[in-house]
Amino acid sequence: MAEIVNSAARVAKLKCRFSTTEAIGSVILWIVLTVVTLGLALIVFPYYFNRAVLNKTELVDVSGRAIGRLNCTFNIGHSIGHVVVWAVLILITLGLASFLYLYRVLRVVLNETSVEFY
Repeated sequence: MAEIVNSAARVAKLKCRFSTTEAIGSVILWIVLTVVTLGLALIVFPYYFNRAVLNKTELVDVSGRAIGRLNCTFNIGHSIGHVVVWAVLILITLGLASFLYLYRVLRVVLNETSVEFY
């Protein structure tokens, strides 16, 4: 019985505060980057999209009070090899590898994310 009470006291939810305005600004930035780099920016876009959302996410307790936040420290330097390998695979498979790539990107970004408690 005591174990149930302890696990119930640790219940927390994730609350994302990534606004529509931030999304629009991000989309405009990535469209410009895509045009300037002739589409190459789209290879790293999923990393930074997920990072932006994770960094705007907080942990809230059952009363709705923020008790921490997610902090994604990913940068392209961490996974340049990962990006290059998957870019080659996507080209060789004529884009079919991109379906798997999205899942791998999420894995890499989540592995670079920690919880910072307030």
